[in-house]
Amino acid sequence: MAGSNPLGHGRIAKADSATMAEAAAALRAGGVVAIPTETVYGLAADASNADAVANIYRIKGRPDFNPLIVHVPDHAAAERLAQFDDRASALAVRFWPGPLTLVLPLQPAAPVAAAVTAGLPTIALRCPAHPVMQAVLKASGLFLAAPSANRSGGISPTRARHVADSLGAATPLVLDAGPCAAGLESTIVAVRDHGWQLLRPGPVTAAEIAQLLGEPPLPVSEARIEAPGQLASHYAPSRPVRLNATQAAPDEWHIGFGTTGGDDNLSARGDLAEAAARLFDALHRGDASGRAAIAVAPIPDDGIGAAINDRLRRAAA
Repeated sequence: MAGSNPLGHGRIAKADSATMAEAAAALRAGGVVAIPTETVYGLAADASNADAVANIYRIKGRPDFNPLIVHVPDHAAAERLAQFDDRASALAVRFWPGPLTLVLPLQPAAPVAAAVTAGLPTIALRCPAHPVMQAVLKASGLFLAAPSANRSGGISPTRARHVADSLGAATPLVLDAGPCAAGLESTIVAVRDHGWQLLRPGPVTAAEIAQLLGEPPLPVSEARIEAPGQLASHYAPSRPVRLNATQAAPDEWHIGFGTTGGDDNLSARGDLAEAAARLFDALHRGDASGRAAIAVAPIPDDGIGAAINDRLRRAAA
């Protein structure tokens, strides 16, 4: 049911059939709604409505050269927006619904506002697995642009309360379905004419993609912002972040991993998937700790550890 509204927060409501129908109606009317996905909570709006998309940028304080991911209910819907070749289709069949975003050539008549793609000839698409986002997509009949539901550059939200604390009353409705299972934003892959590029590491690993496509990724230049998460400074707390810290100073909040205990621990058993799911929640706690800085224990760079370290490097930049 509806949550309390401290400090002018938007309304937090348990995600059930009534509130999901309310969310769908609000989106069709040009509003914005915060909706959970398996990765993080997203700030959703009708991707075809220029005013609604502009409102996402305004609420987040997001630079307009940074494109948005559009969420679709299935592969068939995605083909209305982007041009799929055999490799892109293979990725969609293998990893959708799930935490993989594909950057593909935009269909000439794609029904999306120009701001969604930031004027680029490509579009970023994802078919989410979370039942709440899927239900709202189907109930609204819309394609939903939905970046993370937080102020631009800040710590991504993995709980409804994170959304309310970051965006306040600017988001009238936050659908609450508990913590996000994956806890890290989606992997982003660009499918090119002569190969593929990993634009953002995430829960689907580069090794999994390379095995499916039969070739390693092409190098990426971050001089061109083509997808979310490519800015040098991103996912950042309000306090300085120090990495690879086996010990912390008295004025630092220490986020541990494995046998490095700390004030908080991403996974005492050294499980990288568990660490990914807990990362942003731990950064939120560190930011609220009252300590002058945050120190984070070393994280192995294997598998999803590469995505964790990507987020941490940008948080510390």
